[in-house]
Amino acid sequence: LALYPALAGAAFVALRGERVAGAPVRAAALFGALWLGSEWLRGVLFTGFPWLAIGYAQTPPSPLAGLLPVLGVYGVGALSAFVAALCAFALRAGGVRVLLAWRPALALCAPFAAGFALLGHAWTQPVGAPLKVALVQTDFAQSLKWDPARFEEVLRVNLELARDAFGQAQPPALVVLPETTVPTLLDRLPAGYLEAFAGLAAASGADLVMGAFRRDAEERIYNAAISLGSAPVQLYAKQHLVPFGEYSPPLFGWFYALAQIPMSDQTRGAPDQAPMRFGAQQVALNICYEDLFGAELIRALPAATLMLNLSNLAWYGDSLAQPQHLQIARVRALETGRPMLRATNTGMTAVVQPDGSVAAVLPAFARGVLHAEVRGHQGMTPYARWGDRLALLAAAIPIVLALLAAAAARPRRTEAR
Repeated sequence: LALYPALAGAAFVALRGERVAGAPVRAAALFGALWLGSEWLRGVLFTGFPWLAIGYAQTPPSPLAGLLPVLGVYGVGALSAFVAALCAFALRAGGVRVLLAWRPALALCAPFAAGFALLGHAWTQPVGAPLKVALVQTDFAQSLKWDPARFEEVLRVNLELARDAFGQAQPPALVVLPETTVPTLLDRLPAGYLEAFAGLAAASGADLVMGAFRRDAEERIYNAAISLGSAPVQLYAKQHLVPFGEYSPPLFGWFYALAQIPMSDQTRGAPDQAPMRFGAQQVALNICYEDLFGAELIRALPAATLMLNLSNLAWYGDSLAQPQHLQIARVRALETGRPMLRATNTGMTAVVQPDGSVAAVLPAFARGVLHAEVRGHQGMTPYARWGDRLALLAAAIPIVLALLAAAAARPRRTEAR
């Protein structure tokens, strides 16, 4: 992964060379554009892994958060790189005096002024009746969850948590359990187990969503989510699978046959799956790290009014992965102008508002149920409409200008020899 920023740095040196110090604004614009290109490539090549692009650091209260619904995380990351590079190049060229000259000063202030002006702007509007939800955090250590000796305990606790979620004086309309709630295929569950969940939901006139591995008639396995209860059964299958964990990349099938890793040969879900409908809201699902891919999530818009992520980060233990993943969800909420609900195994189960604020969150590594009331939103942010195209187009301008300048300078250097 370090090759991507290294590539951006190498390209910058090749295009600018000794001319960097003389034109700090142009140099910084080129650096920001190349940085955007490197992060975008990291998110698309070899299935992509865009975890912790630098734009995620600009969640509210950063003024640049106002530009996330317009430019997305890559565009805002490019602006962050531009600002940092501008300060460095200007100080290198002549200290604070150069930085405070009108062009560098204006270029430095412009991104923050634009972001501040848009911060809090309502790109989308509430729609439909509010939805009472209960997000379940099961809190099973990864070693315990997949231990065959604890299988019955896992099933029992899941059912007890669902029963507690529905046992309120005013039951929720939707209860959500996390990714791979049950550590086996749906068709291998004990008889009557799924029916027990469906009965709890139907008795309250509600619905329940849970993550599970599903096998179809052709023996293909999906990392899926299933809804049970008052509405007809609805299914979602994960589209963006994790290489080496959920499927075998080409030429690596021999390794998985030798290692016999369970559930490592999964099938991708279709890219055009319809949102699930609950009451007046249409809920677009994504599983685990699918919410890293903003350009893929916006395919569910404008139909979807809510976003729902099911995750299991128990693999990463007590690390920064949990707050980082929550921060990623905050950016997706800003980009789409929709609330993002998160139901996780060990954390962080949360409700994120369309403005990127966290309305409610459960402590990590704590078993419990988060009750909340959310209202879907309709409308389209600029990012939801255009995706990364706007930021990529803007980044292309300084790169093309630098290429033209380099091409024009080459004959002069040849003549000088």
